[in-house]
Parts: sequence; C-alpha cells; structure tokens
Amino acid sequence: MNLERNIITSILKLTQTHSTLIKHLKTDTNLPLETIHTLLEKLQSDELLNLNHELVKVSTNDRLQLAIKAINIGADIQQISNLLCWQEFEEITAIALHNNNFTVYKNIRFKTPTRKWEIDVIGCKPPLVVCIDCKHWEHAISPSTLNKIATTQADRTKALTETLPNPKLQLECTKWKNAHFIPTILSLTPNNFKFYDNIPIVPILQIQDFLNQLPVYVYQLKSYQKTFNHI
Repeated sequence: MNLERNIITSILKLTQTHSTLIKHLKTDTNLPLETIHTLLEKLQSDELLNLNHELVKVSTNDRLQLAIKAINIGADIQQISNLLCWQEFEEITAIALHNNNFTVYKNIRFKTPTRKWEIDVIGCKPPLVVCIDCKHWEHAISPSTLNKIATTQADRTKALTETLPNPKLQLECTKWKNAHFIPTILSLTPNNFKFYDNIPIVPILQIQDFLNQLPVYVYQLKSYQKTFNHI
C-alpha cells in the first residue's frame, strides 16, 4: 500500500472547495493520525498544500500538482482525473497565459452559418492567438481518437478566424493588423504524441515551456493567419 498515494487521493476527494479537516482525512483513509500528520508535513514541505492547525488548504494549482504527483506514483489516472473538474484545468491555463502577458478569454462561444462553437481558453499577445482545448481524458488515447480531437480543435480555430471581427466577441486581436491563430490541446498527463498534424499536445505542467518557445516555433505549427483591415 502506498500511503502517500492514498493520502493525496483523499485530499483531492475532500478539497473540492479547497480545504478539509485532518479528521476527515483520517475517516476517509483509515490511517493513524500520526501517519497522516507525517505525510501532510512532507507534502507541505514540497509546497503542495498548507497546514493551519487541523485545516488542510490547497489552491487550484496545488490540486493540479497533487493530481500529477499521485499519477506519477502509481494512482489510477481515471480515478484521479475524476477528482478534478474541467474548470480547474481552465483556471490553471488562464493563470499561465496571464503570467506571460497574454490577454485571456475563457469559454468563448460563437456561431457560424452551419453550427455553434466554443473554445475553452484563448490567449492573445501580438501576433499570437492561442486557442486551447483543455482535455480531461482519463486514460491513454488511441491515434484515431487524438486525430478526432486535433481535427475538431483545428476546425474550431479556423471557424473563429473566419468569423472575426465579430462585435459579440470583442477579442483584442481584432485591433491588430495581423494575427496567427494556433489550435492547441492541453492535457493532464503526457501523451505519446507531442504534436498531431503540427497541432501541439501540451501536458499542463509543460505549459510554461510551451509558451516560452512558442514565438520561436510558431511558423512550424499549424496556424491560421488573419489580416484585419482598419480604416
């Protein structure tokens, strides 16, 4: 039995509102209090949570880091993934983009003549428009499934490019002269594929590296260019 894995899983289960009491962890795990305190202190020293007397507090980023740690030490991916909500993926993504001077938009909905579309997170920083689909998959995915995910995100991004400028959206990029719209897929854990049809598949913990390198490699990625005419 991996005690650390068990306590992390319990923390994720009980901190949907970002805090829980140590006594609730004891009830859930059936571990001795001394063991729980030892494990919690270790996680706190790793900067994965905060202890305040009998209260365990975690941020959205802490929960994501704990989830990835649990998976790395053998927890079931599906079980851990089910303990996270899709909003947590989006929030971490938005924070990373904001910290890199992108203007961030979440849950952008728009229509084309043929259908309705939604993009989870959009980050704008001249001349880049990163269009992100936050995937909450629970197990390794097949090439055919990844093909469908990547193709759909490319279609969303292309549709957004074609519908702009759109007065209902008010995206900053419409004020620029030129923009490069880049379909991107964000995942909880690393996949066998880093790219699919030149669409980046980015594990959440590597988003900072991705954003750092994006200006250098943008012309090697699948993108849709748009020129905006301003009178």
